[in-house]
Amino acid sequence: MSKRRFIGFVAGIPLLVLILIVIILVSEPEPEGISRGLAYKSAALLLTDRESCEKALADQKQEYFPEAEKNNWYVKYMSFLYAGGYLDSGKVPPKKETAEGFLTYKDAEDLAEALVSGAGKEFHVGKKKRNRQVSADEWWNLYGELQKTLDGEGKIRELDVLLYGTPKNVTTASPWTAYTSEGNYQFEGISLDSYIDWELKLLVKGNEIIAMREAVSDSVTYKNVWLTTGDGDTFGVNIGSVKRSFPLEASMGQPEDFANHLADLTLKKGRLSKVTMKKKRISGKVLAVREDSIEIEGYGNLKLDKDFKVYRLYGQFEERSISDILVGYDIQDFVVAHGKLCAALLVREFDAKSIRVLLMNTNFQSIFHPSVTLSAESGLILSYGEESVEVPAKAEVVIDPSDERLKEGRIVVSPLEKGDSITVNSISRSYGTPAYSGTIEIRKDKEGLLLINELYLEEYLTKVVPSEMPDSYEKEALKAQAVCARTYAYRQIQSNSYSKYGAHVDDSTRFQVYNNLPTAAKTQEAVRETYGKLLFYGETPIEAFYFSTSCGHTTDGSVWGGDPSKFPYLDGSLLQDNKGVLNLSTNSDFEEFIKNKDYPAYDASFPMYRWETSVTNRQLEEEITEVGSILNITVTERGVGGIVKKVRVEGSDGTMTISGEGQVRAKLGNQYMVLTKKDGSVMKNFESLPSAYIAIDNQGVDDKNITTFHIYGGGYGHGVGMSQNGAQAMAKEGKSYEDILKFFYHGAEVHEANQGKS
Repeated sequence: MSKRRFIGFVAGIPLLVLILIVIILVSEPEPEGISRGLAYKSAALLLTDRESCEKALADQKQEYFPEAEKNNWYVKYMSFLYAGGYLDSGKVPPKKETAEGFLTYKDAEDLAEALVSGAGKEFHVGKKKRNRQVSADEWWNLYGELQKTLDGEGKIRELDVLLYGTPKNVTTASPWTAYTSEGNYQFEGISLDSYIDWELKLLVKGNEIIAMREAVSDSVTYKNVWLTTGDGDTFGVNIGSVKRSFPLEASMGQPEDFANHLADLTLKKGRLSKVTMKKKRISGKVLAVREDSIEIEGYGNLKLDKDFKVYRLYGQFEERSISDILVGYDIQDFVVAHGKLCAALLVREFDAKSIRVLLMNTNFQSIFHPSVTLSAESGLILSYGEESVEVPAKAEVVIDPSDERLKEGRIVVSPLEKGDSITVNSISRSYGTPAYSGTIEIRKDKEGLLLINELYLEEYLTKVVPSEMPDSYEKEALKAQAVCARTYAYRQIQSNSYSKYGAHVDDSTRFQVYNNLPTAAKTQEAVRETYGKLLFYGETPIEAFYFSTSCGHTTDGSVWGGDPSKFPYLDGSLLQDNKGVLNLSTNSDFEEFIKNKDYPAYDASFPMYRWETSVTNRQLEEEITEVGSILNITVTERGVGGIVKKVRVEGSDGTMTISGEGQVRAKLGNQYMVLTKKDGSVMKNFESLPSAYIAIDNQGVDDKNITTFHIYGGGYGHGVGMSQNGAQAMAKEGKSYEDILKFFYHGAEVHEANQGKS
């Protein structure tokens, strides 16, 4: 090569490098951006939630978007920001092109500054770059900083999920619904369809996905899913609330080998790579359900798999929760693998034939006992582990926490002769030393011994009804009480309030008082003659609330702050033949009503129909300490029938509101109260007001600076559902128990759980 050519070659290298650099810069793709709609959605969710944006959009007076666009997903979020002054509609036009365009540095700067003063400087750039799109990473990095300031309560959180469904593969899905291992979420404006069967890291608030922060893995394992038959060479899989279908390769086996079994499914890049079947099942009566274990008769206490599932197999398949596993019943099978329970299979419907009752100590102070003393006329059988021992007739056996027989966890005590009762000599009830049908199970707990009485539900009711209603009452009233008590018990068994202790209810007023008074022939007949009868609204047993005495008017299901539409059968009405509803929402109207001692109603002849009492501010200040010296008390809100829902208390140091009938009764009642009933008799030692059907009269201040409040009241109890004394009066007039129940529970019908409507 000549010298001249060599020099030209060397001189051309820098030029070639420069050309290559220019080509790279020109052809380099712009970093992935983020749409304005998605950025504005994420900003709105820093300030509020999706539901509030939807409500604000429905209530707003100013329409920002054109009519044709108002149903687009981003409209509610951007409208919220416009209305709050976080977006300027002049600079950011409210239209589809704006929302679907990319967020620019100028957009990001203005939005960040509007959200948090000074935050916009992160995106402050020169004029040439202001209209260039911001990268998604840049936006989410800033978002994390904004979150520290605006999400002090930590409502926005990161979530690791397995995504198994979107409207792309779930034909019945609602728009923008993502089905994940952590529940169902909305994902408006986010592209998730291509990530089905991926493990993802999401940013969420409530049930709305703000962003997909990371695609973690395209390999997932769905644990403890339920397999079903498919079509041809496929098998069905229930994953959460979604039913999917997978091809069945010949090497995997026959369809019948898969159907109706539990399995783990592993997928790679959306393709099935492994199926691990779990076929071992056990069954037995459930003795206790705890957070991390279930105790099953014959198997002991078994730990739960981390991905433990509960499936209802009878009727329509459904995934349920651990709270649906009922203690005292063997209506479920369990799938076991590696020594742990992987799933509970609810295989038949609950029939409410038996109930498990925690027996409290004397005076119903605690569910725990320091020791237990038992006996029976015929003698006892004590069963523990694989052993059992007999106790002679009438002999007492004493068991304390150190008893070696409790090392297996429990002792089950039965009478030697069927039909005999077990006497618990270590506790007392109103009628003396109580005796119990069925069996008594003794469990050891760190706080003492637990006594669980398991018996037939119908037998239980024979000892509930006399404790809740005097056996001197009319038979039809007692039958109405029996149906209410049965319905209440049915729902309580399903609620599993005491499942960790292996029981359904206790025997106190927290549920239904049980075996506090002796049973009688009439109450036994009332239970027997209504055998199995429950109160239903549609296909669901109702909340059969009841109380002692009305003031002439019942109230609705909102008295405890709930939604009354959930209890349409608890509507509140006058206790007269034609029912009807009085408007007693004002204090003046209610005062006129409650001062009328002879207002006609079924309960009008009972002493607690009307009552009155006086209380001083000094007495009230022992309980109400927040406002200083009490100056006045005013009812500010009444419910159906005039029941008090809110009271304002004014004091020298401010005011406060007492909400809810229970709190009103507790706060305004006190130990000094003397109540005068309608018949002139008095009642003392009553620390809570009998009801919240009250009118309050401020009688002024005396020379000792004491303010006296006179309270006019009516009724005894919460006022929801059936008045027991009202039922008694109706029965005396010749009304049947079904007439009585249909009067108090509007639209409800009486029939057995496994029968159609009567």
